[in-house]
Amino acid sequence: MNGGGGGSARGGGVGSAYDVRRLVRELRGELRGTVGDDARSRALYAADGSNYRVVPDLVVVPADQADLAAAVAMVAAAGAPVTLRGGGTSMAGNAIGGVVIDASRHVNRILSLDAERRTAVVEPGVVLTDLLAAARPHGLAFGADPSSASRATLGGMIANNACGAHSVAWGTTADNLLSLDTVLADGTHLTFGAGGLPAGTTLGDADADADAVSAVRAELAARPGREGELHRQLQALVDSNELLIRRRFGQFTRQISGYALHRLLPENGYDVARLLCGSEGGFAATLQATVALTPVPAAKVLCVLGFGDSISSADCVPVVLRHGPLTMESINSDLVERLPGEVRDAAVQAGLPDGRAWLLVEMGGPDETSAARAAERMLEELRDSGSRATATLVTDPRAQGVLWRCRTDAAGLATRRADGAEAWGGWEDAAVPPERLGAYLRGLDELLGRHGLSGASYGHFGEGCMHMRIDFDLLSRSGLATYRAFVEQATDLVVSLGGSVSGEHGDGRARSELLERMYGADGVRLLGELKQIWDPTGVMNPGVIVDPPPVDAAIRHDGPAKDRKLLTVFAYGNDDHDFAQAQRRCVGIGKCRQSSGGVMCPSYQVTREELHSTRGRAHMLWEMLEGDLVTDGWRSTEVRDALDLCLSCKGCQSDCPVNVDMATYKAEFTHHHYARRPWARPLSHWSMGWLPLWSRFASRAPRLVNRLASMPLAKRLGGIAPERAIPAFAEQTFTAWFEGRDVRREGAKGKVVLWPDTLTDHLAPEIGRAAVEVLEAAGYEVVIPPKPVCCGLTWISTGQLGTAKNVIERSLKVLAPYLAAGTPIVGLEPSCTAALRQDAPELLEGNNLAAAAAASIHTFAEFLHQSGWQPPQVGGEALVQPHCHQHAVLGFDADRAVMRAAGIDAIVPDAGCCGLAGNFGFEPDHYELSQAVGERVLLPAVRAADPSTQVLADGFSCRTQITHGTDRRPLHLTQLLAAALKPAE
Repeated sequence: MNGGGGGSARGGGVGSAYDVRRLVRELRGELRGTVGDDARSRALYAADGSNYRVVPDLVVVPADQADLAAAVAMVAAAGAPVTLRGGGTSMAGNAIGGVVIDASRHVNRILSLDAERRTAVVEPGVVLTDLLAAARPHGLAFGADPSSASRATLGGMIANNACGAHSVAWGTTADNLLSLDTVLADGTHLTFGAGGLPAGTTLGDADADADAVSAVRAELAARPGREGELHRQLQALVDSNELLIRRRFGQFTRQISGYALHRLLPENGYDVARLLCGSEGGFAATLQATVALTPVPAAKVLCVLGFGDSISSADCVPVVLRHGPLTMESINSDLVERLPGEVRDAAVQAGLPDGRAWLLVEMGGPDETSAARAAERMLEELRDSGSRATATLVTDPRAQGVLWRCRTDAAGLATRRADGAEAWGGWEDAAVPPERLGAYLRGLDELLGRHGLSGASYGHFGEGCMHMRIDFDLLSRSGLATYRAFVEQATDLVVSLGGSVSGEHGDGRARSELLERMYGADGVRLLGELKQIWDPTGVMNPGVIVDPPPVDAAIRHDGPAKDRKLLTVFAYGNDDHDFAQAQRRCVGIGKCRQSSGGVMCPSYQVTREELHSTRGRAHMLWEMLEGDLVTDGWRSTEVRDALDLCLSCKGCQSDCPVNVDMATYKAEFTHHHYARRPWARPLSHWSMGWLPLWSRFASRAPRLVNRLASMPLAKRLGGIAPERAIPAFAEQTFTAWFEGRDVRREGAKGKVVLWPDTLTDHLAPEIGRAAVEVLEAAGYEVVIPPKPVCCGLTWISTGQLGTAKNVIERSLKVLAPYLAAGTPIVGLEPSCTAALRQDAPELLEGNNLAAAAAASIHTFAEFLHQSGWQPPQVGGEALVQPHCHQHAVLGFDADRAVMRAAGIDAIVPDAGCCGLAGNFGFEPDHYELSQAVGERVLLPAVRAADPSTQVLADGFSCRTQITHGTDRRPLHLTQLLAAALKPAE
């Protein structure tokens, strides 16, 4: 390879030599999209959702469909490997290395949707949930719906023939594909659809008319140029190998491995479009696709079956299948026990029955009654078969959603065992005919025991497909040897049962080497001949399916990063005190790339840039540890820039199935990045990072400070956006008011410490006063610490961790008498409460006071709910914005309960982060993004709220963002309850 740029890490490269720099110049001269050959671009795309790391030579992000076609042709003409990529969620390493062409960013339009014909025309970058949202008003859906739907692109689903929960009823992606517009490596544009059958003949009808298929084959073979040549070669290959194809390919619905050669058989209509589906980008690039849409049953009920173990659940699959379920998905206790506590409790309340393994069986019908009857008939036969399954029939859609979360989060949850040990993919996708699933699980259990391994299983039991994450040791030579031995022996087990090493997700690097064990040498030879017909120069995603590298090559965990033991300030107790292990949490499944809903990841939901996703940032931190692309360690500007738009909202900590905590990683990195370089820090780190100290000075002359703060020069010197109004300091602090009170209530229920955080004390003392009223009305004596205290959050979020530790330690000493006495502490600002509960113990590991404070601190609502106090009846509606840190660390259930007890009808829009996020939205470079985050959902929802609807936000940032962006003045829950006390008194 010439000209710099270079090649793939640790032997991962496939393809001929070519001049990278020359190709970059040519691409930049012809394309309107971006071409990245810098370290940051290459680092971002070096890994996906698999165990592999292969550094690309460059990354192309086409501007549109024409750009995509041109990029494919130009890269192929240069002799470079062409790697098409969608959401990058591949669990098998299907799309890494070479020249990565990312179609997800701009080639993502739904070009048309015909509800009458039940079809849609989409570009490859369309995310499945966007297509589902467009189809839903028409009562339609796309039949294949993998759990990664919120980030899976249609192009990627076509490449890997994605399946999903409903494939048992509605088929795989291939079964719902009508036509493909493609570009070949030589630049030829070809359309494949319905085998070219006559008008009025649809896919699936071909076996009814052999003469029609024969005529179509002849017509296609007679076409001029590359198209005719292609069809003549395909037909010759099939005609000379019909017996082999019939015996080896298309034996059951989940035989995804290899190429779908059976689609070319005459009885299957010579369906070239469906042959391309599942070819993993090895034949051609998809420019657009026409897909079929499926009518959704008017009603669906969920029957949850509980079993003693997964094998028992597998044995009942044939019985359930006879009743035509829409889905039949499996989870087990290993996964359920790793769910967040509130989610696990909600699942039990929603109807999760007793058991150690469960099947989620969905039945449909024209109405709820008929759907429920179908479920009851299934249960009756199941009981007659002798099954001892427990069962719950769930009809409420919200309860169904809670139970489905147990399944959709499984891919992430399974990456850690209950004891915290790491678990990996690599053997997580095999399938056997459903009637042999029980035998497969028995054999797999024996094989795991033989190698001293364990794993959590889940998956599509209705089609004999089971996913697993196994506690392989991928960090050592001996561990990798065990991994290779296991997957080879597991392959032999699956093949002996007539199964497929891939039942979903394709072969990629994880399974391509195993195909000879599955198909035999003659079958693999046939795959190679087919690849040669489509891609004579071998540039389309080389090394996948045909001529693969070893399954244990280019394992991304087997590099320098695993041996780097960095000295950190945070303890990372849940990651064996190892920063590298913390970075291994991100396995690339990409839930942070969802385009709507949830708190994670607010910056990505605005920019849609991989760099601004939680996964993108995690990849950059990992590359910092690897050290071959990102070479400056903690001083890295690439990592600094990747973290720049992280709002430190902590949404990923709860919304990410593997609990990636990017806010903590950002604080850690920022601390080291500016260590011994205070002059290099942004001005905002000194102004807002030290806000608790400046607030104490401001309290001595608040009017003067407020006047000075409103001046443009003050904002400029403080690193504050000119568009932002600086909140005014109060004339009297909360602590001054409290100390000057004439009347104190004793409190029959005992004492409670009210934490006087900086924001409440100096900027919103009215909230503190309201809290005192409510707590005293609830029967408590309110006290405050005798000296100033602070949680240290502003120093944490700006990466000044040494100062943060000192501040927290001083505060804990002030709290010590209360902690010793077991006096509960109530926090009013959610971010401060979360910092004391989580950040302080991590910064001060082993400090008994920090642990005691974490156990003693409560949110205002938590304390009231636990006290059993009946709040006054407020009534009415309230639009409520939960603080991100509360969502991630503290939970919101207590707030709902208190509001319900007060007669408040709480409306909680799925707004995610407000966008201000402490100092983030005040900084000039972040102001625009901050506003865009707020404008996604929250600010429009507030503006649309009826004037009679109260607007509640306990977080100071949230209230400030709402105040700056609307004409409403939101309240804290304390204020609403305190106001309702007065009439009662």
